[in-house]
Amino acid sequence: MTDFLLIHYPWVKALHVISVIAWMAGLFYLPRLYVYHVEGLQKRGVAPGSEMDLLFRHQERLLLRAIMNPAMIASWVFGLMLVATPGVVDWTAAWPWAKAAGVIAMTAFHMGLARARRGFAEGENRLSGRQWRMMNEIPTVLMILIVIAVIVKF
Repeated sequence: MTDFLLIHYPWVKALHVISVIAWMAGLFYLPRLYVYHVEGLQKRGVAPGSEMDLLFRHQERLLLRAIMNPAMIASWVFGLMLVATPGVVDWTAAWPWAKAAGVIAMTAFHMGLARARRGFAEGENRLSGRQWRMMNEIPTVLMILIVIAVIVKF
C-alpha cells in the first residue's frame, strides 16, 4: 500500500483538491439557497407547499445529495490517503492538527446544513435570512484556517 501511495501521490493530491473545491462550492451555496428560501417565504409571497417552495426544497436536496455529500466523502478519502503517504505529514508540527480540527468543523457544519435541509422540508426552519447569511461565513473562516495551515505549515 505504501508503494501505491507514493507512486500515485500527485494523482491523489489532485483528486483531493478537486473534491475539496466541489465540497466548498456546495458549502458556500447551500446557506445562500436557505437565505433565498427563507426570504421568499417571509417577504416575497412564496407560500409553504407552493411550486416555488417545492423548487427550493428540490434544489437544496439535489445540491446536498448529488454534489456535497459525494464531494465531502471524496475529500475525506483522498485526504486520508495523503495522510497515510509516508513523509507527507509531520505530526510533531501544529499544522496537521489545525487542519484536522478545521476539517472536522467543516464536516460538522455540513451535517448541520443537512439537518437544516430536513427542517426546511418539514416546514420547520428556525433561522432568519440574516442568520443564514452569517452562517454562510463559517466555511470561509474554516477554509482560511485550513489553507494557511497546509501552505504555511506552522
